[in-house]
Amino acid sequence: MAKVDMKIDLNVAADEVWKLIGGFNTLPDWHPAIEKSELEEEGSMRRLSLAGGGTIVEKLERLDDSERVYTYSIVDSPLPVANYTATICVKDNSEGKTTVEWSSEFEAKGAGENEAMDIIADIYQAGFDNLKKMFGG
Repeated sequence: MAKVDMKIDLNVAADEVWKLIGGFNTLPDWHPAIEKSELEEEGSMRRLSLAGGGTIVEKLERLDDSERVYTYSIVDSPLPVANYTATICVKDNSEGKTTVEWSSEFEAKGAGENEAMDIIADIYQAGFDNLKKMFGG
């Protein structure tokens, strides 16, 4: 199993960050690669339209607003991954900042493991870079 685990510190309250990124349907509000998100199956699935074309279908596995965390899996995707499960978590940290953690486990499919890990890391980094622009880091 390949794993990607990345973090970023932001100069804003954790609740403010969670308001933006904590909704299962809010990815287009903060991630530049996502043009549109449509909820399906009474909100348990989302269909993401990617900038430049392509679609990813994801399933909400767990959402806990009090802990500021959600876990999702990929059902269908052009990405070189299989059995992909990821978690996004927003935490207060000891320096009075907020830490956003995005982690995943998956199997590489149609690419080498290192290449698949690099692709996922690049996706996370693009989201983190935009959060840093929005909130400061």
